[in-house]
Amino acid sequence: MTVSLVAGALWAMLPAYVPNNAAVVAGGGRPIDGGRTLGDRRLLGDGKTWRGTAAGTLVGVVLAVGLNALRPAAAAVLATTLPIFPLRAALGLALGAMVGDVGASLIKRRLGRRRGASVPGLDQLDFVFGALALAVLLAPAWTLSTFTPPRLAVVLVATPLLHLTTNVVAYLFGLKSEPW
Repeated sequence: MTVSLVAGALWAMLPAYVPNNAAVVAGGGRPIDGGRTLGDRRLLGDGKTWRGTAAGTLVGVVLAVGLNALRPAAAAVLATTLPIFPLRAALGLALGAMVGDVGASLIKRRLGRRRGASVPGLDQLDFVFGALALAVLLAPAWTLSTFTPPRLAVVLVATPLLHLTTNVVAYLFGLKSEPW
């Protein structure tokens, strides 16, 4: 695995990596599910809010625009080619990450898991699948040419490690109530 491959894969995923962290910081407010239940369980819970979802999506899109501006310098430093984010791809990655996280919350509630309970695998990759799925819908050519099989492999291996690390840091800073 080359530095170029890893750098390109992580660069391409940055607009999807950041939204959930931004949602934690900016969250609160009205829950997406409005307090509704399915059977005896909440649909999503209080942790999934409209404000957090909007803020996370906005931060991811703004980050992509910023990365586009930094791309020439970053590519020179890293000695590699880095993708440019069309607006549709940026929106797909950022909003898709948020939708993937909401979907995982729905699954966790159906499994009877309480808010914040860990579900290994689902917790680390939910937003990746959501981001890639929505990016394919909104910018199919860009997504398929950017996320080549080797880059996709890097994303699937590196993301759980990055996810765990950032969650532990957020926990240590008091931004999360659990370290996963």
